[in-house]
Amino acid sequence: MELWYTDQHTKDVRFSIKMKEQLISVESEFQRIDIIETYEYGRVLVLDGEMMITEKDEFIYHEMITHVPMAVHPNIRNVLVIGAGDGGTIRELTKYDTIEHIDMVEVDKEIVQVCREYMPFTACKLNDKRVSMHFEEGLRFVRGKKDEYDLIIVDCADPFGPAEGLFTREFYGNCYKALHDDGILINQHESPFYNEHSGSVQKAHRHIKAVFPLSTVYQCHIPSYPSGHWLFGFASKKYDPIKDLNDRKWNDLKLPVRYYNTDLHKGCFYLPNYVKELLGSNE
Repeated sequence: MELWYTDQHTKDVRFSIKMKEQLISVESEFQRIDIIETYEYGRVLVLDGEMMITEKDEFIYHEMITHVPMAVHPNIRNVLVIGAGDGGTIRELTKYDTIEHIDMVEVDKEIVQVCREYMPFTACKLNDKRVSMHFEEGLRFVRGKKDEYDLIIVDCADPFGPAEGLFTREFYGNCYKALHDDGILINQHESPFYNEHSGSVQKAHRHIKAVFPLSTVYQCHIPSYPSGHWLFGFASKKYDPIKDLNDRKWNDLKLPVRYYNTDLHKGCFYLPNYVKELLGSNE
């Protein structure tokens, strides 16, 4: 008998992957956590029935959420990462020797424990000495911070359940206060393609634009995500993501990456017309 995992992209669209086996299923205080082994996508993290990352294409997401701001800001020392329980964003950040400290805030301790055991390809750097873990709500944690970080990365799930508060104007305002005068905020911005998701894109962009002097969006292609077309938000107090890109400095680092490069960096900020219209309709 064949086993298939199906991710519900919308009420009318499904994405199915043939499974080898289910490795673990646990119910945490906040959500159900499943790890499944698949033939094409390797190991897959599923939260409350929704696919979060896959072994085959997680590098795209994690490289794009991390290296874009790192190639722009010339002096990132202190970083706050909200979410990121799988560890992939931490893995990418620890490639930079210049980073001195990373606060990782994850509401669900169980995710970290499960990923450490079953997804070592993303969780491999969670024990880095520069990483301090805080198991609490990101919204609550950032409220108490002022002028502490060069970079904040919001690597959270969709804007429902535990992550809902991380898509509000209050949250983005608190992030603004927590950043230094030249700080950058990066957030996963959902997909613009399906109507069920595009409203979240508009809402998040509107809230961030109301808080930060520079707010824009960039894109990448993640095959396992709804529609494959995914957006990230780039908000800054000072830096322009294209004009202030220091491609020579970043390329001299010779970091091991599989998706990101500085040519792609420039191109990912040039958006299709339908995305421009989506972002502009509520501005």
